[in-house]
Amino acid sequence: MTTELFYLLFTAILTGVLWVPVVTGKVLTRGPLKPSDYKVAPTSPLPDWVNRADRAQMNAAENFAPFAAVVLIAHAVGVSTSITEVSAAVYFYARTAHAVIHTTGFSLFRARTVLFTVAWAAFVAFAIDLLRHTI
Repeated sequence: MTTELFYLLFTAILTGVLWVPVVTGKVLTRGPLKPSDYKVAPTSPLPDWVNRADRAQMNAAENFAPFAAVVLIAHAVGVSTSITEVSAAVYFYARTAHAVIHTTGFSLFRARTVLFTVAWAAFVAFAIDLLRHTI
């Protein structure tokens, strides 16, 4: 398994488990779902951390597909360079830190924005290096 696929796997696992704090917070706040909740979703207010965790999970899910695409394309065409390896690692660690910081509400120096930008810069570096080796 290449380094890029390794970090894609870990990013998939991270994205897959980020729903746990959201569901936990909703159940702790509103209790288990009742049959009527499946027809009309509850609208009672949630704690701020649950709303932040929900946004962090949605953000991770929305950004997973482009990252997965470039990693899988790189694997399919046989491109694995030091830049793609480092970019995949940076992307994973930045996404992990982004999710933790976003959920906890830590906002010193706009850390969420910085980490999101770092993750996307890693994605762009990966994509550019992939293009450079395939064109």
